[in-house]
Amino acid sequence: MKFADLGLSDELLQAVTAKGYDTPTPIQAQAIPSVLMMRDLIAIAQTGTGKTASFVLPMIDILAHGRRRAMMPRSLILEPTRELAAQVAENFEQYGKNHDLKMALLIGGVQMGDQVKALNEGVDVLIATPGRLMDLFERGKILLTGCDLLVIDEADRMLDMGFIPDIETICSKLPAQRQTLLFSATMPPPIKKLADKFLSNPKYIEVARPASTNTQIVQFKVPVASSRVKRDVLRTILRTDNVSTAMIFCNRKTTVRELAKSLKQSGFSAGEIHGDMDQSSRIAELDRFKAGTINILVCSDVAARGLDVKGVSHVFNFDTPWHPDDYVHRVGRTGRAGATGRAFTLIAPEDAEAIENVEKLTGGKLEVYEVAGEGEAKPARAAREERPAREERPAREERPRRERAPRAERAEPAPKAEQAERAPRPPREERAPREERAPREERATRAEPRRESRPRRAEPAEAPSEAGEWNGPVPSFLGFSAL
Repeated sequence: MKFADLGLSDELLQAVTAKGYDTPTPIQAQAIPSVLMMRDLIAIAQTGTGKTASFVLPMIDILAHGRRRAMMPRSLILEPTRELAAQVAENFEQYGKNHDLKMALLIGGVQMGDQVKALNEGVDVLIATPGRLMDLFERGKILLTGCDLLVIDEADRMLDMGFIPDIETICSKLPAQRQTLLFSATMPPPIKKLADKFLSNPKYIEVARPASTNTQIVQFKVPVASSRVKRDVLRTILRTDNVSTAMIFCNRKTTVRELAKSLKQSGFSAGEIHGDMDQSSRIAELDRFKAGTINILVCSDVAARGLDVKGVSHVFNFDTPWHPDDYVHRVGRTGRAGATGRAFTLIAPEDAEAIENVEKLTGGKLEVYEVAGEGEAKPARAAREERPAREERPAREERPRRERAPRAERAEPAPKAEQAERAPRPPREERAPREERAPREERATRAEPRRESRPRRAEPAEAPSEAGEWNGPVPSFLGFSAL
């Protein structure tokens, strides 16, 4: 089957051919005829199957007939993230270049002035995130009573992000007689309930089993000793697995920033995108990645859904996703449009439960990938264990000692008796009082109690002189004075 067999206009076929497409994907082949017949639609398709074009192409032909009115968009497409909304807008510009259609993009992170101006001039296609749309609606800047076509894209992601109450409110403001298209990768009970409430006799299309991953993607799990060595293992794979372009996903924004900084310091051409960045910075990083200025993009899950970047050869789950559904969408960034891809998930011991949930959802065990260079990136404890034990080290006695001079050759201090002959000590009575001898009162004070508490050893009495007079100091243990 060719695109020309789907009932699209000649102007639209020219735009499709200019993009290099000739044969529709399975989801496009089944969805486009039903949308052109104005039927409601539920389409379950894994990411990367071309489902964006399956509603963009027929919408362009449907909207080619009619006129636009101020503040009243003719069609509405709801997207969960700014990036996905911008990507859908890009598709409309490319495929609708031969049609006189006006489009407005309502997303957060940018000023409302230009968006309000576009709405006042009238638009055929309004692409919006639920939050910004509700904000403008409550301000009275937009009317939804003229919207005859509604597309809810990535419905399961809307559920994860808490947008279902907003979607129900928006649907209640739309005309009852309208065409509604719902696209999702999975069909959890809340989405089934939403479809039953707001869709009328929809056609159900499923091109892949829910939560299954693309068979074009070779998937591995990489056991690591601990989370501390994940960076080393990641760098090893990036250097050895022929990585041309890669997206690396983390669970936390702080991890995204730290990992991107670490990769840059290691010489990799890396960028980052996460929820704390403003819209202009996020778009700039995506443009750098698409242009090849950088070939590694570290992301949080804000970028996991819907981003269509051609030629992504590898996807890395630096952190195992907390929600198993996120695994399908993360790895779906590679292996797109018939190309092959490789996906690696780093598994630390604390990730055991999360990877079990992923394997339970996808219905198969991931192949284990052993990193040859992991020995170079062992945790600190393992590195310490490899050091030689103490008993294996050279004994202390065997270590070479610094040579010393023989003891006999050392200068020995003179005997005390000889020192006494050289400098006879004056009698105790003739010595100067302690406070007059040295001005170090504080030091003497600290040392004095120690001297008083220890009894001084009596010096041996010297022999009396020939005249029978005592010429030495009076010993303290004698209780009389010298004659």
